[in-house]
Amino acid sequence: MTTYHFVGIKGSGMSALAQVLHDKGERVQGSDVDKYFFTQQALEEAGILILPFNADNIQSGMKVIAGNAFPDDHEEINKANELGIPVVRYHQFLGEVMQENISVGITGAHGKTSTTGLLSHVVSGAKPTSFLIGDGTGKGERDAKYFVFEACEYRRHFLSYYPDYAIMTNIDFDHPDYFADVADVFSAFQEMAMQVKKAIFACGDDEHLQGIQAKVPVVFYGFAEENDFQARNVEHDSTGTTFDVFVRNTFYATFKIPMFGDHNILNALAVIALCQYEEIDTDIVKARLLTFEGVKRRFSEKRIGTQILIDDYAHHPTEIKATINSARQKYPEREIVAIFQPHTFSRTQTFLADFADSLSGADAVYLCDIFGSARENHGKLSIEDLQEKISGAKLVKEETISLLNDHQGSVLIFMGAGDIQKFQAAYESSMTEA
Repeated sequence: MTTYHFVGIKGSGMSALAQVLHDKGERVQGSDVDKYFFTQQALEEAGILILPFNADNIQSGMKVIAGNAFPDDHEEINKANELGIPVVRYHQFLGEVMQENISVGITGAHGKTSTTGLLSHVVSGAKPTSFLIGDGTGKGERDAKYFVFEACEYRRHFLSYYPDYAIMTNIDFDHPDYFADVADVFSAFQEMAMQVKKAIFACGDDEHLQGIQAKVPVVFYGFAEENDFQARNVEHDSTGTTFDVFVRNTFYATFKIPMFGDHNILNALAVIALCQYEEIDTDIVKARLLTFEGVKRRFSEKRIGTQILIDDYAHHPTEIKATINSARQKYPEREIVAIFQPHTFSRTQTFLADFADSLSGADAVYLCDIFGSARENHGKLSIEDLQEKISGAKLVKEETISLLNDHQGSVLIFMGAGDIQKFQAAYESSMTEA
């Protein structure tokens, strides 16, 4: 029996894919750095072996899945090549796995993880569904009808996929270490659109997606009347958001989601549109939307004393603005405090003014040092460059995080794609000690 060895198994996509294979009865193990990541909890609970990086981990009879953050000269990849063991990159292997079912790829600059999680939850209430979510969550059903997966545009990796359906949430300039500009991003999405087999569900409110071309039908969703699926009559209460859906200007149904913010309505609208296209029972869709509890690190809340702490993956100005607006909708009477850790020097440099603008929507701002990635761990600018652009912003480290105790009764939003969670953990620890 082949053993699938994952090089960099703690990566969010890698962790999820390892779980999918494990659930299907395959023999799975992996290796990574000796540092805790939230993704490893599910691996440990499944009994999947996690080893420290070592060339001796590679043995004959394996198939090696290599994470995209690791170079071709990584010691384990070298060893596999020496032994003549097949090595395939994560995105290429995922392209193979998805062919076994009706596949739905969710892509976009923002919202793809939340939308993948929501679609997985809704569709699995109707038919057996395998899924791979970018928060490190994966599940493999042996008799699955659908395979729902997150399709990342970085380095055009999603061009390894030929899905039956695609949901495209938006197009925005990000990953400036790879893409030249938003036109370059659009060209990648356009190329991906030509590979979809049955239909594309695209946000028609996005000016870039309005121009997407495909060989299959493009179904638009959004708030504008021109969309095929339109959300109208939006209302909020303390438990979530209610809205009517019109299909080509004809009333379809009323839905409620336990979430706030226009971006969450759009995500739900994409899911509703695909389910209607696949003739999934509307009552099932309604019920499943109501029971969705979110994905990891997307507006994940907890209460400590008089404060509400939110953990969120927001690491782009557009996402930061949406997260702060959601908090204001849900907690209109509370002070909103942003604790932000920029992710990668190139992104921080490119969007410095935009970060300042989006963070200024909070009532108070605290900044953590820039987090480098495996590909990029240094740069010319520093966190002080961002601080200078935000009135009243303060710098904070783990040992000074107790400053947040001054904001009693507030909503504290810890945002970032690096290790911002250690700052939240340090604050919670300081509260316990106090």
